[in-house]
Amino acid sequence: MIDPKLLRQDAHAVAKNLARRGYIFDAGAYFSLDEKRKAIQVETQRLQAERNANSKRVGEAKAKGKDIKSLLLLVKDLGDQLTTSENNLKIIQAKLREIELDLPNLLDDSVPDGQNESDNQLIREWGILPEIPFQALDHIELGKNLNMIDFEAASKISGSRFTVISGSLARMQRALIQFMLDTHVQEHGYQEMYVPYLVKADALIGTGNLPKFEEDLFRTSNENHFYLIPTAEVPVTNLAKDAIFEIEDLPKHFVAHTPCFRSEAGSYGQDTKGMIRQHQFEKVELVHFSDSHNSMSSLELLTNHAEVILQKLELPYRVVSLCAGDIGFGSTKTYDLEVWLPGQNKFREISSCSNYNDFQARRMKARYRDTNSGKTELIHTLNGSGVAAGRALIAVMENYQNEDGSIRIPKVLKNYMGGLDCIANHSQ
Repeated sequence: MIDPKLLRQDAHAVAKNLARRGYIFDAGAYFSLDEKRKAIQVETQRLQAERNANSKRVGEAKAKGKDIKSLLLLVKDLGDQLTTSENNLKIIQAKLREIELDLPNLLDDSVPDGQNESDNQLIREWGILPEIPFQALDHIELGKNLNMIDFEAASKISGSRFTVISGSLARMQRALIQFMLDTHVQEHGYQEMYVPYLVKADALIGTGNLPKFEEDLFRTSNENHFYLIPTAEVPVTNLAKDAIFEIEDLPKHFVAHTPCFRSEAGSYGQDTKGMIRQHQFEKVELVHFSDSHNSMSSLELLTNHAEVILQKLELPYRVVSLCAGDIGFGSTKTYDLEVWLPGQNKFREISSCSNYNDFQARRMKARYRDTNSGKTELIHTLNGSGVAAGRALIAVMENYQNEDGSIRIPKVLKNYMGGLDCIANHSQ
């Protein structure tokens, strides 16, 4: 959430920044509504003071044996007016909060201009695209030929956008997850977390998923109204909710492996085949808590940690800075890692690393104490995939495929695969 003080003091500058995203913020309407709030708030405070003063007069008059009937009527009338004024104030405050929760984050000045992914800025590339001397297959064909990916079985069980993975491919996805966790914990110093997969609405408001993206979430129908997490970012980031950290304890780096659940409501017709865009998938998530002065350097570090995974897997990739029109709702700056998929003959996103600045922390009331000043400031939160396990599996399958349809095992995964060198369909 954007600082309400900034909205009130310089709403037009906010509107100009948000316009880069293509978001139209009616600064005049917001300012007018806030002026109305101020007037009602002043009137509410006046009525409170007047009622309190007359209530005191009632007590004094009663003690002196005076007739207090008219004073009681006045106090009652003031109480009725106060109730009406307080209700009007609540309505105005709710309208302002609704506007504030709907506003995306302010963009960092370094975010490139642009309207869509074609305007994203290439930052760097790593690796050499593999020379495949035969017609490269995509993961769908490879999985079916190995008899280890079954979309039809998943459809019978759950419908579209689900997958059943079996045998050595299921083991390799597990190996990828274990390899990622070990790398981030042992080499990058992250604290591993196990977190709930069901969260309350308040947790999703804290990370910016609600109320904006309700249709993208799966909600339970029981009276508790839990939501299935769309990413581990939600429960892990909410570890900071209502907390005050000492600056000496920052930064904090967390890693968590969870399933993720998304309705993909806004992706109709996109990637309907295969495992690219699923309702349920596995992900290893990285989350940073930073002080306000070092979050941009923390973003570079987080992105580098995700890159290490792809480098160790020897998967060619590139890093792009998302343009203003393609960046996520809560992010002030985002780098996407796009891995090369020979079967599609294109780069596809495998990790998105974002700095939210204080956008989430303001919603969660997550702060740290500055030792020198003694004052508290909002922490900065960052997150990124380290990386998406399903897409990593796809990338390994397509980049390590052999002409006979078998899949070579990357060196870093062999110990996790019991020394296996290759995945093949032995039934053929």
